[in-house]
Amino acid sequence: MLRRAVRISLFLSVILCLTVPALAWDETGHKITAYIAWQQMTPAVREKVIEILRAAPEDSQIGTFYMPYGSRSAEARKREFFMLIATWADIIKDKSLDARYKKYNNGNWHYFDNIWMLNDGKVEFLKGPADGGKLMIKLVEFDQLIRGSASNAEKAVAVAWLEHLIGDLHQPLHTTGRAFSSTDIGDQGGNLFSLTPKGTPNDKSDNLHRFWDGVIGRNMPNTADACEADYLDPIAQMIMKEFPYSKLQSRIANGKFEVWEKEGVDISTTEVYKGVTRYETPTEDYKKKALKIAEERMALAGYRMGDLFNEVFVTPAPTPITAH
Repeated sequence: MLRRAVRISLFLSVILCLTVPALAWDETGHKITAYIAWQQMTPAVREKVIEILRAAPEDSQIGTFYMPYGSRSAEARKREFFMLIATWADIIKDKSLDARYKKYNNGNWHYFDNIWMLNDGKVEFLKGPADGGKLMIKLVEFDQLIRGSASNAEKAVAVAWLEHLIGDLHQPLHTTGRAFSSTDIGDQGGNLFSLTPKGTPNDKSDNLHRFWDGVIGRNMPNTADACEADYLDPIAQMIMKEFPYSKLQSRIANGKFEVWEKEGVDISTTEVYKGVTRYETPTEDYKKKALKIAEERMALAGYRMGDLFNEVFVTPAPTPITAH
């Protein structure tokens, strides 16, 4: 019932701000995760994170995404800035801005390959490629950086990467690659697992990774061409209602990135490839399963991100002065 209400609200939204296209998890999912994190963060921590992000190096262009004026409230502008920065690590893939691309883009930071195959129905992990992605390594490095004495400029870049990489970690196909023989190097997180017939032109083709990236947009598209607040906020709120913090609290495992990673690996090896066939469009049942899993993963990612920033950026209470 709630999901139906969200869909209806998208059609009835009044267009009060600039319209944006509906994109896949690369944007929509990351921003939903950041919205949930923002709701989890305390007001003081929100202000500290915004202060840090605005101190980012000028050539990163992170600060240029903040709108210091406008008809919307300061709180809304800060929240949407925070949400947008969750996509910065994808924005910098744009090769047309050569200096920014060369300095900040790092494609192999977005994933960490655990190569696996089924052997007599059992999951068997294989030796991965020499460079199987640095997602887990960078998460630890950036976590340590924001906890240390680095400048706010350095912390800004780390926060931007953490916003994005925590989201990536919760997409199961960013942590695995399935092999179909012991000599196979894997399907690159489902990118080589086609869901369209052989010979389909590239611009019309689909694959398993792209399917999971775009699971929100596929099921709840922005058909009303609503502005992001009207489109994304109700979906994020719906996910938070369906998967409240109280329901997931025992699984948060704050800062235990290896626990978060294992969840994704388990989902990939037990659910992602179950009920889907190469070169065929996924069934409606599979689509529903994928949506449910993705919604819970986004909720967990958001709560975990919010808790992490709350822990790191909380302002210590002043030490009480005692009489002598």
